[in-house]
Amino acid sequence: MAVLNLRPLLGGRLVRGSQPFGLDTAATAEFLAAHGIRTVVDLRSGRERELLPWQLVPGNGVELLENPFDPAPHGLPPVSTAEELGELYLGWVRTGPAWVAASLRPAAHGTAFVHCSLGKDRTGVISALALLAVGTDPEAVVADYTATTAALPQLLTVMAQTWSAAIPALPPQAFNPEFMLLQSPEGAIRHFLAGFEREFGDAGSYLRDAGLSAAELEALRHPGD
Repeated sequence: MAVLNLRPLLGGRLVRGSQPFGLDTAATAEFLAAHGIRTVVDLRSGRERELLPWQLVPGNGVELLENPFDPAPHGLPPVSTAEELGELYLGWVRTGPAWVAASLRPAAHGTAFVHCSLGKDRTGVISALALLAVGTDPEAVVADYTATTAALPQLLTVMAQTWSAAIPALPPQAFNPEFMLLQSPEGAIRHFLAGFEREFGDAGSYLRDAGLSAAELEALRHPGD
């Protein structure tokens, strides 16, 4: 199959997408080479990685950085509106600045592929902060986040097949597209952006406080240099 919900950011220095669905060793190598990827930044939990591990060839020059983030260590709060989804994202950047910095650092040193499962939420937050840090217009950040909507029907179908094979008792409605947690509404990213600016100011300052150096931030802003 393939990596889905795929698109390059920052002049191709940062590539975002889903987990690798059904890629064997040869297809994985082809995908990484096609995008010039030097580092894969895997944001998934250990359980998620077990279901669909990366098939990397040792010594191929590509580093796998496992940088897991559990989006709900104490269980997911009720999320029934776009604003509640955006608030969930804000909670992640409040509690995980080191995780955010570690997710973006590889892109300052070469082309990096950042992904979670759907490439929607954890990946969406990292991508939004990357874009903001280089001065991208907020409307373009909104457009990047909502671009996932078109990919969701295929993503949810493949995710349901993947998880059902591993967990036969999984309820049929586990990947119901009506669930807000499985959507990428414009209101969620707008709520996140407004809250982030109110709480943290600009993304560059947030990332500096989180641990990125001035040189790393400059490399993100000028990927072709």
